[in-house]
Amino acid sequence: QVQLVESGGGLVQAGGSLRLSCAASGRTLSKYYMDWFRQAPGKEREFVAAVSWGGSSTAYADSVKGRFTISRDNAKNTAYLQMSSLNSEDTAVYYCAAGGPPFAMVHMDYWGKGTLVTVSS
Repeated sequence: QVQLVESGGGLVQAGGSLRLSCAASGRTLSKYYMDWFRQAPGKEREFVAAVSWGGSSTAYADSVKGRFTISRDNAKNTAYLQMSSLNSEDTAVYYCAAGGPPFAMVHMDYWGKGTLVTVSS
């Protein structure tokens, strides 16, 4: 069984930065893509970013391209999401997942419980 635990969420001012972490335990997620999704209040969960096992392949939602960077450290079994130039539309619960491609919820094998990011204007 795999457990994914997110951390690093919190309150940040618009224009600021935040780094989220996702620690995996239970087994090594060999060959798995690591992904980030988010769900804003009253909206459906949406894909944010994904990174391949070796880190050479990444994918981003158009809404975060150029502002967010996904990475992973396999030695630590941890994935990261560096977020910058945050705005109010980035306010959401951010979920870590493992699976894909394709990067749709139905193709994710494991999920974390989420961490809340609130961007104040």
